[in-house]
Amino acid sequence: MKQPTLLDEETKFLDLKGASKWASEYLDRKVTISNISYLIQYGRIKKYENKNKPLVSLEELKEYYDSFTKEKQWKKILGDDLNWHLSFVEYKEAERTKHVHRLHPYKGKFIPQLV
Repeated sequence: MKQPTLLDEETKFLDLKGASKWASEYLDRKVTISNISYLIQYGRIKKYENKNKPLVSLEELKEYYDSFTKEKQWKKILGDDLNWHLSFVEYKEAERTKHVHRLHPYKGKFIPQLV
């Protein structure tokens, strides 16, 4: 399947490295090129091309990250009385799950920071 190659002047496009840098600054945490590639691969954002160089739309990337903030979603549901210090959102998934395996969905796994 051929990706769209039409690039209009109004939309700002970034290469994967630039998108990674922008997202890291925007979210105030490290976002790698692999993270951006994942978003493209699984259809979270569209991939555009210019001379066979993959590009992403800055507007789409911002829209994706704005719609996916757990803190905002839960504050909307639960209000401001939620203690975010107990949520462990500051830890990456790799850090939370490095001592446990994923062979089966055991609900009793605790992240090391909790234990």
